[in-house]
Amino acid sequence: MPFDRTLTAVQAHQVPAWFHDAKLGIFIHWGLYSVPGWAPTTGEINDVIAREGWPFLAIALIVALIASVTLGAWSLPFWLIALFVLQFFRDPARSGSTAANAVLSPADGRIVVVEHTHDPYGNREALKISVFMNVFNVHSNRCGVNGLVKEIQYFPGKFVNADLDKASTENERNAVVIDANGQIVTLVQVAGLIARRILCYIHVGDRLKAGERYGFIRFGSRVDVYLPLTAEPLVSVGDKVFATNTALARLPGLD
Repeated sequence: MPFDRTLTAVQAHQVPAWFHDAKLGIFIHWGLYSVPGWAPTTGEINDVIAREGWPFLAIALIVALIASVTLGAWSLPFWLIALFVLQFFRDPARSGSTAANAVLSPADGRIVVVEHTHDPYGNREALKISVFMNVFNVHSNRCGVNGLVKEIQYFPGKFVNADLDKASTENERNAVVIDANGQIVTLVQVAGLIARRILCYIHVGDRLKAGERYGFIRFGSRVDVYLPLTAEPLVSVGDKVFATNTALARLPGLD
């Protein structure tokens, strides 16, 4: 039976406390709950807008509303900007499978690298698979395997185009080394030409589940995945992939 690389997972994100206190925020917050797909569960919004986006979205909407009052029809560009902010920070629900030995994609985007190379974070030879995210992709990052966070390494750096190979070693980046049932899996968030902020919410010692949301990169970037050489790639350069919905590789021995 062929290995199906289409998989899933579900997450929910906490709404920032300040958002409940703002009058505009309360209007948007409860208004959106009446829209299909928005469901209040103990103060959470299920996979619609990433929590990182609420401040940007609130500001964009306030500016657009002010522009509407003062500029009338000339306010259209401000509403287009608000729409861009909304689509950039969208974080749709991902539901799916627990297929054995699957390494899930940590990000939405396009495959730009599939090669054997040196993993400088795990200090070993590895299979490297890189996912490039443009500004129109979902930018939430999710863990590709079940495992224990062994090490987190942050490196300041440049902001060259994340589509280029040298971005993996020259750009600002954050590497997470995971022990996945005795197998080492390294996930590296890489800032891009426009991205200026890598966000990582996990800590050494945390136990993660495949598909669990662990970070976010603002405005275009990439995620490099380093796997043991025993891993079998299931994607090729140019493939479009989706976080938790696509299996990048099959790695025997995962739990």
